Amino acid sequence: MIETLTQNFDAAGMEAFLQTRDNEPGWLTDARREAWAQAEAMSWPERRHEEWIRTDLRMFQLQKYAIPTADQTATPSLHQLLDGVQLGGRIETYDSCVTSESLSDELAAKGVVFGSLSRLAEEHADLIRSHLFTAFDIGHDKFAALHAATMAGGQFLYVPRGVVIDRPLHIGSVLSDGGTDTTHTLIVLDEGAEATVLHEYNSVDHSAGGLHLGGVEIIQKPGSHFRYVNLQEWGHKTYHFAQQKAIIDRDCTLQWTLAAMGSGMTKVNQTVDLVGPGADSQVNGVMFTEGRQHLAYHTQQHHKAPSCHSDFLYKAAQQDKSRTVWRGMIKVDPIAQKTDGYQRNDNLVLSAHSRADSIPGLEIEADDVRCTHGSTTAQVDEEQLFYARCRGFTRKEATRMIVNGFFQQIFDRITIESVREALGAAIARQVREYE
Repeated sequence: MIETLTQNFDAAGMEAFLQTRDNEPGWLTDARREAWAQAEAMSWPERRHEEWIRTDLRMFQLQKYAIPTADQTATPSLHQLLDGVQLGGRIETYDSCVTSESLSDELAAKGVVFGSLSRLAEEHADLIRSHLFTAFDIGHDKFAALHAATMAGGQFLYVPRGVVIDRPLHIGSVLSDGGTDTTHTLIVLDEGAEATVLHEYNSVDHSAGGLHLGGVEIIQKPGSHFRYVNLQEWGHKTYHFAQQKAIIDRDCTLQWTLAAMGSGMTKVNQTVDLVGPGADSQVNGVMFTEGRQHLAYHTQQHHKAPSCHSDFLYKAAQQDKSRTVWRGMIKVDPIAQKTDGYQRNDNLVLSAHSRADSIPGLEIEADDVRCTHGSTTAQVDEEQLFYARCRGFTRKEATRMIVNGFFQQIFDRITIESVREALGAAIARQVREYE
């Protein structure tokens, strides 16, 4: 049974929404009100702005969606990353309402905190208050401010000092047709901690519409190690706007794998700040689009400390009349000597009407660095197709093999077998035949 109370994105709707959050501490309510005031004072992003010049918002209408104030009692099972995986904990949300949460007794006994952000904001107020929005810029744009004001159904993970979680934790966010998701994910790893999180976004139907205003914050203290897998498969009429940022300190390692195959329009800012010497980040991005999808990912690897390493590799394939936009930046502060930064974006264009925009960039203020970037865009090689077809493969089978081979470099980096297999299967079933 699902009972949903509809509140518009206006002042009255916001007040009604706050009335439903009576279990939250006062400091969080105050933060929501401040964010709402910021949102009301902001204009929508201008098309002429460099960040939005390739993403057209004219068809987006906020009034078609409602602030999530729902009482959900069931979540459809739509996730792909769980086959053969033994979990240490799990959180499920539906239309921004946590429907279930669990954590193994063993991890709870070690002091691990994993569950609903709203519920834990009171039980662990000092811990959450000291970290919430420290990696999220509420004033970045109107979407960010609206998210901060109306976030619901969020998730919180805290791993204490020296604790190693050897089984993955899973977060599932499901969106109904026409629903709204404003989930905020806050992950904090204390010194020497280790963890793996599998995070999936799904709609109830491939063609479903809806709105996601999201935020992800990853905060790693010195010597911690984290693997984060994010699979986005919203319905193809869904709008997806999010800020995702990690702050990693001295001698930390971060492996962040992102796969984006859903939504009708996506605009995501993904940033890693390397703030302590010896920090090491690897980001693997996969985008596959079809129909009239428009996916825009703006990435930044910001070196704020010396002797750090960052490696961003994005691969995208486009078919039909779809479009991807990748805009990357390696930013190196004056203090960040001995920086080793790498970024690359490769595109495989599968139809005559699809498009890939690739804009790598460097902003370097230190003089003892090694920073490289690259970008390639190509079509499927007809000679490869001919070679495969001469050996009995159909054109579709040959194209599927070539596409999987194109993404293989990303797959080889992924150390979790279920993730490798799920991504490969998700891409393979979307490849169509072109004559």
